[in-house]
Amino acid sequence: MQSLTGKNIIITGASGGIGAEIARLCAERGANLVLLARGIDKLQALKGELESMHSVKVDVHQLDVSDTDAIKAMFGMVLSEIGHADILVNNAGFGIFDLAHEAKIEEIKSMFAVNVIGLMACTSMVLPGMKQRRSGHIINIASQAGKIATPKSSVYSATKHAVLGYTNSLRMELAEDNVFVTSVNPGPIATNFFNIADKQGTYVKNVERFMLQPEYVARQVVDRMMTKTREINLPRWMNAGSIFYSLFPRAFERLGKKAFNQK
Repeated sequence: MQSLTGKNIIITGASGGIGAEIARLCAERGANLVLLARGIDKLQALKGELESMHSVKVDVHQLDVSDTDAIKAMFGMVLSEIGHADILVNNAGFGIFDLAHEAKIEEIKSMFAVNVIGLMACTSMVLPGMKQRRSGHIINIASQAGKIATPKSSVYSATKHAVLGYTNSLRMELAEDNVFVTSVNPGPIATNFFNIADKQGTYVKNVERFMLQPEYVARQVVDRMMTKTREINLPRWMNAGSIFYSLFPRAFERLGKKAFNQK
């Protein structure tokens, strides 16, 4: 792993959860940060915390990644100020668990706008500079849901399947440019993600004992920054399930039916 000291790292969805924890670890390792999220108050508080503890520069800006015009303007301004981005962490995203026939079109559009289009738009803003410098790292926070679709997550899973498809293609495109591309595929994480995704609390109650801690996930990501890591799959036993699913999908769906319907 290269030292992160002096690296310029942009993180979307940085106001809480694993985004904020990634920011804390990067600051601890001497990186300069640009933190983006919709909640500017939380970002300002995080900026104060990090700059009081570490000798790093932390810039925070309010950004809704569903607004591609705002992304273009924001990244143009940020890159003119910091010069270049060494690492982009596309962390912004959300999900809503509903049966497919009950999913609202507005929410479907919003999930794709944030989880997919916004991620692609942010990436497109830093790619030219990374290719020109022949250095950089794109880290896309996807999900195990992008590998195993389950009931009541049809739309969310579809967005994460899209993220994985985009990430895998991008990795091959940039193979000769010395720009690394990593997908992060965690299982359920103990964050406020489920305040929106699981309004009834059923899923959280059923999987609570399996939930990953955001600090753990963040450390796995930061430890692999500026390395040629293809995927980070957490937890390992869940990723083993995705491998089994790709080999024996019908058997996997039959055997896992009871567990899958716990949302």
